[in-house]
Amino acid sequence: MAAKSFMVPLGTPAPAFDLTAIDGGSVSLEDLKGSPATLVVFLSNHCPYVRHIESGLGALARDYGARLSIVAICSNDSVNYPDDDPTHLAEQAARAGFTFPYLLDDTQDVAKAYRAACTPDFFLYDSQLQLAYRGEFDGARPGNDVPVTGASLRPAIDALLDGGPVPERQNPSLGCGVKWKPGNEPV
Repeated sequence: MAAKSFMVPLGTPAPAFDLTAIDGGSVSLEDLKGSPATLVVFLSNHCPYVRHIESGLGALARDYGARLSIVAICSNDSVNYPDDDPTHLAEQAARAGFTFPYLLDDTQDVAKAYRAACTPDFFLYDSQLQLAYRGEFDGARPGNDVPVTGASLRPAIDALLDGGPVPERQNPSLGCGVKWKPGNEPV
């Protein structure tokens, strides 16, 4: 069943995290400080909504390069959804051309702190790590004919990088609900 993002209030500070990456290293929010824009995206491998846009996200990362810090986080229960285990996430990263760290939120505490509701779910922060954009990558969905371009997210990134205001109209992301471990669902 498809879920929409919660649309966390703009200006909300980025919650701290320190997570293990699929390659065995670790990345924290502290590691991302100093960037003019930081994108935290909740992803999974099994979700058709993510699979539909994953190559477009890989292209976005290559287009912005070092000007934009990006981390992906998988918070799904990989016991009940084994396609979201580290091995399959590494395959996804290679397939999609991800050039950014892909992190594991095994406790699901980070997903709860960010109020992530679905995969994909995008949270873009300014240089002070205050939320400037949350919502969809673009209007492309499995089964529609909208091209995967990042048309919703890219203007917000460009605005932050240019020092201007982020577009006020922001549409929620739509995707697979986060796969919570039994008894771990947010209240």
